[in-house]
Amino acid sequence: MTLPSYVVGIDLGTSNTVVAYAPLQEVQDEAPEFSILDIPQINGPGVVESAGVLPSFLYIPEEREAEQMILPWGGTGPVVGIHARERGAEVPGRQIASSKSWLCSDLVDREGPVLPWESEDVEADQRLSPVAASAAILAHVRAAWNHHFREKGPEGRLENQEIFLTVPASFDAVARDLTVRAAREAGLERLVLLEEPQAAFYAWIAARKEAWREHVQAGDTLLVCDVGGGTSDFSLIRVQDAEGRLELERIAVGKHLLVGGDNMDLTLAYHVAAGLAAKNRALDAWQMRGMIQRCRQVKESLLENPEKGSLAVSIAGRGSGLIAGTIKSEVAYEEVQKLIMAGFFPECGADSRPVQPEGSGLSEFGLGYEADPAITRHLAAFLAETGASPSAVLFNGGVMKPAMLRQRVRDVMASWQNGTEVRELVNEAGDRAVALGAAYYGWARRGKGIRIRSGLNRTYYIGVAASMPAVPGIPMPKKALCIAPFGMEEGTEVSLRDKTYMLSVGVPASFELLASTTRKEDAPGSVVEDWQGAITPVTRIETLLEGEAEARIPVTLAVRATEVGTLEFFCVSTRDEKTWDLAFQVREARS
Repeated sequence: MTLPSYVVGIDLGTSNTVVAYAPLQEVQDEAPEFSILDIPQINGPGVVESAGVLPSFLYIPEEREAEQMILPWGGTGPVVGIHARERGAEVPGRQIASSKSWLCSDLVDREGPVLPWESEDVEADQRLSPVAASAAILAHVRAAWNHHFREKGPEGRLENQEIFLTVPASFDAVARDLTVRAAREAGLERLVLLEEPQAAFYAWIAARKEAWREHVQAGDTLLVCDVGGGTSDFSLIRVQDAEGRLELERIAVGKHLLVGGDNMDLTLAYHVAAGLAAKNRALDAWQMRGMIQRCRQVKESLLENPEKGSLAVSIAGRGSGLIAGTIKSEVAYEEVQKLIMAGFFPECGADSRPVQPEGSGLSEFGLGYEADPAITRHLAAFLAETGASPSAVLFNGGVMKPAMLRQRVRDVMASWQNGTEVRELVNEAGDRAVALGAAYYGWARRGKGIRIRSGLNRTYYIGVAASMPAVPGIPMPKKALCIAPFGMEEGTEVSLRDKTYMLSVGVPASFELLASTTRKEDAPGSVVEDWQGAITPVTRIETLLEGEAEARIPVTLAVRATEVGTLEFFCVSTRDEKTWDLAFQVREARS
């Protein structure tokens, strides 16, 4: 095996992908200087440009377009990056967006060709699975890296480096496993997973080196509030005193929330469209897609530069002639501020909860977008669930760049804590924080820097049928048997020797896998009888025992938290310690 020359952090974001790296040296007591990889990508027909950010969008070109989508390293397949985002907005039936969020959707076959979702523009053999779509983005990154370091030979190739790939803290064991599969499909075998909020915090530490300890103290609870283009993610980190030295521990993670900057772009676009409709200038579906893209640009520009006051929004019309066919409107900073503050960051009480939808009970099948876009209400629910009162907050994600939004969140949290100020830990790295922090973590793992203790972000259980007489018309109650505790550390294993199952040879054996983010005290082997609400189904894990026909083998269950950051489940024979892997069942969507 080729020894690594670089430590690499890859932020495979819902909206953007960023790669940070630094050379590895034999003697390296201080953190190295980290660099951002400039990634070549298509930015128009026949145009290749390099940028430090690769939009996480794929576009499946028509045959006539593909001839103008050639990258420096050649290759065919979906277009990744800027052009995929911009051209895909015009032809959404050929665009794949939010592929990472599809990895945690148990309503679809995540290894089946389902993307672009409900598209009539792409042939069946061109469709991709969520795993394959994520793999395509990582394959582009790999090709870009290998092109950049082509003169270094095998030692410079990305697949031979130490790679730290980030995932949302809210990803469960199945989504993490699928992320690893996507990386391996892209040719990246040597990797470790790291939670994105932790990576952002590592970037904050890296920027301060040893001085980070001057900004926090033992007893602090630190909130990482990560709001990106498509998702929102919350994590809590506790600062502890360990014999005179400060230590960090990730103590809680929130749910995977599909709400972010994309929702804000859509809100602003509908607001502008309503104003145009009042002037008898209604937009069709094609024009609306252009409006959403333009509103994204206007939103970002006005929030970063309020002094501009207002900006024009112009999109192509359907009339003849350049001027006659242009539809124009004006968007003021005050409009953007009001829409985002009221809709996404409203003032609310500590007892506020996300508003649940009312209606017929029917909804369009697809990603599980949040019915309530109010991020402050989701944050209130998270903090109430954990019982935490943060003393400081680190913001991450493009949405949180504007100072007014960061201040609003701090003010709202202070109102929940009797006016006690929640200080801000300044994130200077911006969009590059997660990638930089992941690379720093890779260096810290070599024993050189501070590490955040974390472990499993959930407690895991299997469903066990109750032992009682069957009653017609009444479903058999099911208990939850804890098999992996919250915080279980990487490289450790748990065996349940007290519970034996009789499994038949040659017949698939499966167990229902359950999980909880709130029941953190349950120990392996403990049984929860009334678990509805606090514990939720995840998927099924299954295996097929090989051996003599019609034989039954007594087995126990065991769980291993791998160094990569995934979970492995397996059965162990009580007769001879032979093991059988239990694989995640992801090809059947749960009803």
